[in-house]
Amino acid sequence: MSEMTQILEPRFDERSKVESWRLHVLIEAGYPLAVAERIAVSDADLHLACELLASGCAPATAAEILL
Repeated sequence: MSEMTQILEPRFDERSKVESWRLHVLIEAGYPLAVAERIAVSDADLHLACELLASGCAPATAAEILL
């Protein structure tokens, strides 16, 4: 059981780092925090998320498309 815990902890930490980075990118792109949090933890395409805002899509509408 201890070996399993050691294997899972780094994956959790890595996932948290990725989600944190995604959140940062989404906020920089112009998403409000609450919407950015939902997208960051999802499997949504980050590049598409940023492109939608850059092309004039409202954050709420972009979130509906992505999620």
